[in-house]
Amino acid sequence: MRKKLNITEGIFPMPVLMVAAYNADGSVNVMNAAWGTMQERGNVALNLTQTHKTVQNILERKAFTVSIADAAHVVEADYFGVVSGNSTPDKFENSHLTASHAESVDAPIINEFPLCLECELIEYQDEEYGLGVIGKVVSVTADERVLVDGKVDMSLVGAIAFDPYTHGYYKVGERVGEAFQDGLRLKKK
Repeated sequence: MRKKLNITEGIFPMPVLMVAAYNADGSVNVMNAAWGTMQERGNVALNLTQTHKTVQNILERKAFTVSIADAAHVVEADYFGVVSGNSTPDKFENSHLTASHAESVDAPIINEFPLCLECELIEYQDEEYGLGVIGKVVSVTADERVLVDGKVDMSLVGAIAFDPYTHGYYKVGERVGEAFQDGLRLKKK
């Protein structure tokens, strides 16, 4: 038997993405965004309103980075979601994290997060059934500590996911199958 729940945003897991851009004065601004995905190969889509300071910065600079939040920095990741850059200009400084300038775009990389997508702004959409930042991924970088034989090992990343049912964060990492292979066992010959 199924029970109806009083929730509409029930997709789980939702990624915990750290979206970063430079403020007008060159300081770093970061926000926590669970409403993001790959739109298609090579493009990211972030469902964000223009009221976010980070979105205003992205529109100004035409560039941003998207980092995958990890369990080792869940406190900082959550802080970037509960404190607004509109009211707390030194938000990033308060986190005690560090940043470096991305090689491919005019945006900061948060050094402590293990994976980072460097993106150029394609457009900002503000439509009835969709709004947000659409970006072209021009480079992906990974901290060497999460690489094995030159490839990202997700068990080392410690990525976290947001649970909209209980407002919790969960660590992602155990490999349970092989994509594009396991399902072939059910294919009729």
